[in-house]
Amino acid sequence: MNPQAKLVFTISLLLGTIITISSNHWIMAWAGLEINTLAVLPLIAKSHHPRAIEAATKYFLAQATASALVLFSSMTNSWYTGQWDITQLTHPVSCLVLTSAIAMKLGLVPFHFWFPEVLQGSSLTTGLLLSTVMKFPPITLFFMTSHSLNPALLTCMALSSTALGGWMGLNQTQIRKILAFSSISHLGWMTIIISYNPKLTLLNFYLYSLMTAATFLALNSIKVSKLSTLMTAWTKTPMLSTTLLLTLLSLAGLPPLTGFLPKWLIIQELTKQSMASAAIAISLLSLLGLFFYLRLAYCATITLPPHTTNHMKHWHTNKPTPTSVAILITTSTMLLPVSPMISTIV
Repeated sequence: MNPQAKLVFTISLLLGTIITISSNHWIMAWAGLEINTLAVLPLIAKSHHPRAIEAATKYFLAQATASALVLFSSMTNSWYTGQWDITQLTHPVSCLVLTSAIAMKLGLVPFHFWFPEVLQGSSLTTGLLLSTVMKFPPITLFFMTSHSLNPALLTCMALSSTALGGWMGLNQTQIRKILAFSSISHLGWMTIIISYNPKLTLLNFYLYSLMTAATFLALNSIKVSKLSTLMTAWTKTPMLSTTLLLTLLSLAGLPPLTGFLPKWLIIQELTKQSMASAAIAISLLSLLGLFFYLRLAYCATITLPPHTTNHMKHWHTNKPTPTSVAILITTSTMLLPVSPMISTIV
């Protein structure tokens, strides 16, 4: 892609995100979401491969539908209450339609079908944008309207997302699809707590973005997209493969790594809200996700393929690990000791 065009699309992405997260008016928030969608479409379709074009088309249809629902929800609320302020969403129909629209934007169950397919058709760097930056504006809308949304509906969607994200990721061999289902599972953790402690949702999103960025950029450095090629990447970059193992375990939420922190705080908050049964359910459902993270971690650090098929061995490379990857991996694995400081903020 032309560097000037890439710069324009990147600036548009940042502009759309900033407009949405800083607006109080529904029309401005909607405009920011539209700018975001239009800016990321060329980045998805830039390889001109039929799968990439298909992914861009699916992404456009899902996001356009969700944006129309956001507009419909805000107009209905304005019609009944005379308010265009995002925080003044009070009409029950508007709240229900907005929940569906944001769920579709994020890829929450039952509106998750587009996300794995779109991620599979994109490159790893575009997949990183779709998993992190593109989810930030809808999460902020969730944050601003959290007091108006139905907690029972959100809990249902959250438990379904965690269950389906873990279950569907079990038999995947494509790494991008595994990370897509991982994202759906993590969104379940963010959604279940948003009605009770919205700041915890944002903390979870920030830490999830950190760990996902480390994983995507490490995989992009190793140049792998399937489990079979990941198994032979150990000889190429042993140090990066080892740190990728720790990042994947952090994404799974194992102590004493960074990923354990948001899960610990969310379980604690759910227990305080007399929702111990929901906390137990979501903890048990996240074990499904743990299985495919362990599978990925095993493939990343294995030294010999576990079957007789001949694989091309990679030469060991002396190319240094990018500084950004090193910093992200360090923070993705070592932030747990600062949890007392973070818990005072949230």
